[in-house]
Amino acid sequence: MDPKQSERRKFLKRSVALAGGLGLGAAKPALGQLEGPEAFLRGSPEIVGYGKRSRFVTSERIPHGGRASPDAFGLDFHIAAPLQDSVGVITPSSLHYMGTTRGSFVPDIDPDKHRLMIHGMVDNPIVFTMDELKRLPSVTRLHFIECAGNRSNKRHTTVQETHGMTSCAEWTGVLLSTLLKEAGVQAGADWLVAEGVEEVKGASSLPMSKAMEDCIVCYGMNGEAVRPQQGYPLRLLVPGFEGIFNVKWLRRIKVVDQYYMTYNDFGHLTQDPDGAALGYQIGPKSVITHPSGGQQMPGPGFYEVSGLAWSGGGAVKRVEVTTDGGHSWFDAEIRGTAHRHAHTRFTFPWTWDGTACELQSRCIDELGQIQPSRAQAAEFWKQPVGQPPRVKGQDNSIQPWRVDADGSIHNAIA
Repeated sequence: MDPKQSERRKFLKRSVALAGGLGLGAAKPALGQLEGPEAFLRGSPEIVGYGKRSRFVTSERIPHGGRASPDAFGLDFHIAAPLQDSVGVITPSSLHYMGTTRGSFVPDIDPDKHRLMIHGMVDNPIVFTMDELKRLPSVTRLHFIECAGNRSNKRHTTVQETHGMTSCAEWTGVLLSTLLKEAGVQAGADWLVAEGVEEVKGASSLPMSKAMEDCIVCYGMNGEAVRPQQGYPLRLLVPGFEGIFNVKWLRRIKVVDQYYMTYNDFGHLTQDPDGAALGYQIGPKSVITHPSGGQQMPGPGFYEVSGLAWSGGGAVKRVEVTTDGGHSWFDAEIRGTAHRHAHTRFTFPWTWDGTACELQSRCIDELGQIQPSRAQAAEFWKQPVGQPPRVKGQDNSIQPWRVDADGSIHNAIA
């Protein structure tokens, strides 16, 4: 008999015997010795009580804006969400970006002692307990929040650095209009000031028209209580407006007849009419999250380009993708339902031929607004030719990703 055939038969016999032995209940290695798919997670209080993600999943938030969080004094500042690892449109509560007024210790608030006061130009000043708020008619809606500091520059290398200061969650609470109607807003009351519990008091002036339209006083987030970093036990949600208006740890709303200059507003206001007009509402925006900066494509072939789009002007109507740096644009596919003021997932089928190229995406919202390129933004702001484009107001300019021939991906902002 051929020696090679003999060795092959011996190998097959050993394999059959091993498979049969295991199938008949032969002794197995101890759990600690198992690797790969044979390993099991045993029940534990940590897993059973609240759940725990796989040890192989390592997505995490990072400090944003060049300042440590927490800093040497224990203050939390801006913390960016890992958009490069996102799927779908909802940001997990534990990965939702965080922003604070001027740095903050996260308050440890007992919900049984927390109160929300509505006063000022109202017929019936009211103080609500959490239980009283939860007895009122509620809404559950999907909305994004975005910090005004969510802007790209040439120093950023990943999408977490360029766009990580936005997140999208399912929010549950009471419409602010319900509470204001209960209090009875008086004639001439065109503004309100919302205040949180931070040590450095967070407050924002909000037009009454927006307050009565779609704002939510939220106690729920992604099917559970709002997380402490997101304002537990109560936060204000102002759909489509700059993140600083979404006051966390909400405790007081004063109805007034004029704009109030608050600590939050300082540094966020401008006397320039164009800048002021673009200071509240987030413009149509999108970014490709995969493939994106810092990632590596293994070689030529098919890839599904994927990203997120959103707009303070309402729902995303269309998203376009270019693979040649903007010379030609193609419609991407909207995944699921495009909700108003919410992240929308888009995809685009692409076969990479292995040559260097540039990927971009642009969003068109239901108002017909089109996300601008950085050059268009520079032209709008009348910046001198030859200077690096700097976007004022809310930066919703297009983010370009350069794909090199070796499959590496880089920020293409010059």
